Amino acid sequence: MPSLREKTVVKLRAKGQGISHSRADVSIRDLTFQIDEPEARGGSNLGPAPTEAALAALAGCTNVIGHKCASKLGADIGHLTIEITCEFDRRGVTLEEEIDVPFVALRQVVTSDGSVSQEELDRVGSEVAKYCPLSKLFEQSGTSMETIWAKA
Repeated sequence: MPSLREKTVVKLRAKGQGISHSRADVSIRDLTFQIDEPEARGGSNLGPAPTEAALAALAGCTNVIGHKCASKLGADIGHLTIEITCEFDRRGVTLEEEIDVPFVALRQVVTSDGSVSQEELDRVGSEVAKYCPLSKLFEQSGTSMETIWAKA
């Protein structure tokens, strides 16, 4: 019996409905969530701002790809805590001027509570850097990326 081969390139879909000047309800698969601005910027604070959602996507991707890489390497990373800080140039979103690299610098600290050694954890981190699509997206846009993998 021949094995089925998954497609290597797939279409991802999202649909956004602008509810107000600051809020969009976004549907992906069977999920709906809000992207919104904080009240201080005229929003209703029902969800992360678009730029914050980008950081959330990076944290989620680091977690998913981290566990896939750890499994492939036979490393027990347990649960990960991912803290991201970002230097963001707001001149573009304030319409002051066009900015080529709005996410100037990102720093991720990924902490593992598993039984993995620091050497194995570093190897997992190296693999994640190769395969995480969100990390690649930021890096290739010119963002300075620093990721630290640490034991709890």
